[in-house]
Amino acid sequence: MSVADNSTALSRAPTFFGVNAAERRARNHYRLRGYRVLGTNVWVAGYELDLVVRRGRHLVFCEVKEKTGSRFGDPAEMVTPEKQRRVRRAAEVWLAARPELHDLSVRFDVVAVEAGALRRISAAF
Repeated sequence: MSVADNSTALSRAPTFFGVNAAERRARNHYRLRGYRVLGTNVWVAGYELDLVVRRGRHLVFCEVKEKTGSRFGDPAEMVTPEKQRRVRRAAEVWLAARPELHDLSVRFDVVAVEAGALRRISAAF
């Protein structure tokens, strides 16, 4: 690995077993509120679901975005209409493989982490 490759790797969000720090914080946020984690970093239909959680009759697909600097706006703005389409498509395929969950209400949240602060946007799209 060249020095340039190494510096690029160091600039990414810190990971622990493939889950970055923001995703770990989001997972813990939901767990502390009584949600059960059904999946993290799940790849379905060529797209990734960052976090899938359930509490009672509610199933949540959560997209996690983190920004460490103040450039380029709010991290939640990074969830573009195209990204929303991809997450919805992955959720449809994920649910199709789990018929026992079809009766649950489904919600799409965004967790935005910026400057260390976590903000959950419930039913973001």
